[in-house]
Amino acid sequence: MKSLFLTNEYPPYIYGGAGIHVQYLTKELSRLCDVEVRSFGDQKEQLNDRLSVQGVGLDNTGWTCPKNLNGVFGALQRNLDFNTRNINADLVHLHTWYSHFGGIMAKLNYGIPMVLTVHSLEPLRPWKREQLGGGYDFTVWLEKTAIEMADAVIAVSQETKVDVLRFFDVDAAKVQVIHNGIDLDEYRKIEQPEVLLKHGIDPDKPFVLFVGRITRQKGIIHLVNAIEHMAPGYQVVLCAGAPDTPEILAEMQAAVVKSQAKREGIVWIQAMLPTDEKITLYSHADVFCCPSIYEPFGIINLEAMACETAVVASAVGGIKEVVLPGETGILVPLLQQTESPYEAEHPAQFAKDLADAINRLMADKPMRDRMAACGRKRAEDHFSWRAIAERTHALYQKLLG
Repeated sequence: MKSLFLTNEYPPYIYGGAGIHVQYLTKELSRLCDVEVRSFGDQKEQLNDRLSVQGVGLDNTGWTCPKNLNGVFGALQRNLDFNTRNINADLVHLHTWYSHFGGIMAKLNYGIPMVLTVHSLEPLRPWKREQLGGGYDFTVWLEKTAIEMADAVIAVSQETKVDVLRFFDVDAAKVQVIHNGIDLDEYRKIEQPEVLLKHGIDPDKPFVLFVGRITRQKGIIHLVNAIEHMAPGYQVVLCAGAPDTPEILAEMQAAVVKSQAKREGIVWIQAMLPTDEKITLYSHADVFCCPSIYEPFGIINLEAMACETAVVASAVGGIKEVVLPGETGILVPLLQQTESPYEAEHPAQFAKDLADAINRLMADKPMRDRMAACGRKRAEDHFSWRAIAERTHALYQKLLG
């Protein structure tokens, strides 16, 4: 059996959870079948006897469309290139809307089954219009078309499956929940205080940590607004880069400057760090905070738990299937509006509630230590990539008869 993965992210070009998912799943799947990855980028490598990656570049010289549409049309151009190279796989497996057009073409032109993993859903990310303009309407249509054409849909959490069935005309029997996972050998607690010093963090003082992109979805602005309610005596480390738009970057900068004027120990690392340094930050942090307003799974919480760090996270989406309240962390309600899911109804109150939960944990080391140990055990017991690859391979076998 051979599976063809289509994706916009693959090492060394990783910026989000979907890319991490593809990276580790393909590695484990290659123990069970042949896997070919076609990705955006310049990769060209045979990674092992059964796993290869081929990147596809983009020449947009002479394009005169609005700049915010470059990403949309660039994705479509690369998807064409995915298909003009012969496909000899038994099925095609898609990841994020960037690859959906390529999968549709592969299914129709090459006559192979199409599997689609839902990492997030466009109707629940209306803020993407800030980034894509009218391109957002196209991505909504493309996602709907691909999901409803798919021979099998993988949802990364039970709540994501509920959302798929709510928004799309899909037979529930075609939708299977297979969680994200974690490499437990790579993500484990390590002590490297020199890495903290490199980034301006005092290794002798406790700190709360955020890791993620600067986007509405990740709720970073809510966390920055929570800083004024945080108790003194600990650092706030924001490892936040890859802003969606110049406007949200400016908003972030203004909020951080305002907070730094009132409080010492706020460290903003404006980059997406390499994995080893990210693991070091998780390991040294006293609390990890995930303030997302929409999170189908929330792999960053699992990374923190594997590194033995207690978690404070918003009670949305798949996070509720990863973080066990009172055992591995504290979940903070978002105070959702029924008619506007995944938007904070009272953002000021949500920010204060985040701060209150962080303050509780930062003041209670025995609770933090207990949650840290439970978090590692939960990661070991439920979220290994090998088990997830086996479930994915079983789905392939069922599709192919």
